[in-house]
This record gives sequence, structure tokens and C-alpha cells, in this order.
Amino acid sequence: MSVSPADAAFVRELVLRCSAIQLDEEKDYLIEMRLAQLAREQGLADIAALVSRARSGPRDMSVKIIEAMTTHETTFFRDLQPFEIMRLTLLPRLIAARAAQRTLTIWSAGCSSGQEPYSIAMMLLEQFPVLSAWKVSIIGTDLSEQVLARAREATFKQMDMNRGLPARLLTKYFTKVGLHWQLNPEVRRLVEYRQLNLIEPWSFFPKPDIVFLRNVLIYFDVQTKRTILDRVRQTIAKDGVLFLGAAETTLNVAAGWERVATDKHSYYQVQL
Repeated sequence: MSVSPADAAFVRELVLRCSAIQLDEEKDYLIEMRLAQLAREQGLADIAALVSRARSGPRDMSVKIIEAMTTHETTFFRDLQPFEIMRLTLLPRLIAARAAQRTLTIWSAGCSSGQEPYSIAMMLLEQFPVLSAWKVSIIGTDLSEQVLARAREATFKQMDMNRGLPARLLTKYFTKVGLHWQLNPEVRRLVEYRQLNLIEPWSFFPKPDIVFLRNVLIYFDVQTKRTILDRVRQTIAKDGVLFLGAAETTLNVAAGWERVATDKHSYYQVQL
């Protein structure tokens, strides 16, 4: 299946308007690949029929196109350094600072199918048993309800398990079900998933102590990045920590952030 220039332009405008994600013409191959799969799933003859339905039909087809076009690449313990910084430095400090309240909130934004928040949950269970007596909230959000449904199901393919998950954690926290692996309830109950479009208003959870906003900002223009980072700054706890992807920064994008460098990675805190 091929995509016409007019249909590709419609998809780019739709995705930009509804999610602020920019797809330039060089990504038309990606539009073609993903919408061809979606057309087959919907029982349609070609991409043109799919786009025609989105142009004139109910909103649900437009939503399906947007979800197909948003990137859902994720792995367990992706880029190990942030997890090591949390384990060695940040969580001991935050646990000491929150000892009176005994609450801890971690937000994984753009969580996709759940590997990041589940990695955080496994790390807390492994390394910080003291938190078993605390109110710990790990909140995963994503634009796509489709991937959130997969995250809640917490069933993963063998390929997913081979990407970043230590064998010891596989045998401890997962159960083999046919050709797939099911995450145990002990981990799943620590994570809550909610649909959230980052360019729309969000104020539905307590101030997070740690925010994972990794490999999300790269899809937005500078003004949208600034808006999102400003909202995070207003939402995060004053001594909280923000993790961005390796190719992302607040520098020359949004004011009010201080970069803290470590040996192998960096994180950001609100300037006081």
C-alpha cells in the first residue's frame, strides 16, 4: 500500500493538531508503513480508504490514526543510568526527606506499554523494602489508550524480555503463559495508568517527586517543549527530580531548571 501526498499531508496535520507531534515529509515512509498495517487491521482496501473514513467519519478513526503514528518504543531499564542514579543517590535522599509523610510519587510520562514504570516498581521492590510501609504511587501516562491497555495487561513477548530485563528479575517477577510472559500482581499493583495528552491541561495527581519525561520532548517544537517543561516545573515537588532523554535538555528551551551532572548521566531540578 502507498500513501498519496494529499493523504500524507492530512495525517501530518491531524497528528500535529491533536498531539503537537511534528512529522515532516521525510517521515512519509513511516506514515505509509503504519497506516498500511492499520488499514489491514480495519479491513480496509488501502490507506486512501482509511484516510477517507477519518476525513468524513466518526472521530474514533482519527484517534486510531494518531495512536498508530505516535512512537511507542520502550524497553525495560532503558538507558540504565537513570535507574542507577535513583538507586544510589536520589531515592535515599528523598526517602530521608519524606520520612515524616511516608509518601512517594513517581510519574512516567509517555510510558507506552509500561516497561519504564514497571522497571521502577521492580527496582523499588528489590532495593527499598522500607517503602513497603509507605504510600507509593507510580503513575504511567500516555496519549494512546491502546498502549495503556497493553500496559495494564502486563503481558510481554519474549523479545521484550530480551531487551534490558535481567534474568534474575524475569524469573522472580514474571510467569510464563504460553508464548508470553505475565508480570506478577506484586509489581502490577504498584503502577496506575492514566490517559494524558501532554499538550492539554493536566492536574489530576499529587506533586511528583520524580518525573521520567524521557525521549518524549524530541517530537515537539521548541514552544511546545517550553510549555510542557514549564508545566512540569509548576507540578513537581520543589526538591523533585526530572529525567529527560539523552538527546533532550532544558537549556535554551525553558527557564527555571538546573542541570545536575553525574559521571554518566544528568538530571534536572527546579532552580530555587
